[in-house]
Amino acid sequence: MKLSRRSFMLSTAGVAGAALIGAPMQSAFAAKKFRYKYANNLPPSHPMNKRAEEMAKNIEEETGGAFKLQVFPSSQLGSDTETLNQLRSGAVEFFTLSGLILSTLVPPAAISGIGFAFPDYDTVWKAMDGDLGAYIRREIEKHDLVVMEKIWDNGFREVTTSTKPIESPDDFKDLKIRVPVSPLWTSMFEALKSAPTSINFNEVYSALQTKVVDAQENPLAIIQTAKLYEVQQYCSLTNHMWDGFWFLGNKAAWDRLPKEIQAVVTKHINAAGMHERDDVHALNDELQKKLTSEGMKFNSPDTKPIRTVLKDAGFYAEWKKKFGDEGWGILEGAVGSLT
Repeated sequence: MKLSRRSFMLSTAGVAGAALIGAPMQSAFAAKKFRYKYANNLPPSHPMNKRAEEMAKNIEEETGGAFKLQVFPSSQLGSDTETLNQLRSGAVEFFTLSGLILSTLVPPAAISGIGFAFPDYDTVWKAMDGDLGAYIRREIEKHDLVVMEKIWDNGFREVTTSTKPIESPDDFKDLKIRVPVSPLWTSMFEALKSAPTSINFNEVYSALQTKVVDAQENPLAIIQTAKLYEVQQYCSLTNHMWDGFWFLGNKAAWDRLPKEIQAVVTKHINAAGMHERDDVHALNDELQKKLTSEGMKFNSPDTKPIRTVLKDAGFYAEWKKKFGDEGWGILEGAVGSLT
């Protein structure tokens, strides 16, 4: 069969066009290579880091190597406050941080950590994937940071001690308890008449080991992965706060990325966050058994008297005033009346 020159050229162009359509993304960004750092404060064994490594691999593959994300777990690049400063300066491009600690820069970010606000996970995700989460993200963005839509799960927080279990509000009196560097935690435990001390997470184990403090509070997944059971005997299932990690980015670094790469990065970070939520939920179902086998003793105190003490001490009224009517109204719209 004979082909005219015109037919041959059209056929060749069609093949070339098809090849371009199917070409990997690196053909579009061959001149640009982006190498970004992502830091967090959790051990490599935590679901966050397992999903982060998977996420980084998926992003690199989909961008054809144009974007590589290096993961730095376990506060390798510094404490929470140090790494937040690095994020703002651009020395680190991405960082996951509890809203309660982020509140030192963005005060409204702490509103999701109000004590005993969330009775269960259904209420958490209704709020954080809804109006409350949107409100917090808007506040974060005012500080020249990028924040992903889906917050990662850190779980409900429980109190561990080396001295005695928490059975009633009286057991909090004079308790030397480590809290993160956040005014909300300090305020709550002071309202319970404890003696809270703000310590960065990378120093918690040694502070418990050397008896600088006798207690701490964290989700079960962190108690397990950070091996806090080695220096704590009791775990009281207070579920006193829900905590999550906002996936934050340096805005200047983010704006340097082509829109196509931004879309791929966003997609995989949010997908990894959703998978991490499932991982933490599944892990919590097994952790009490595992921690019991490690020697921890569990109890489930009645939390209603504890919440009453907080209310009577003016804890909720104080924070309603600090957060303002807008933020507090959005919170109560999801969880019901607190004051």
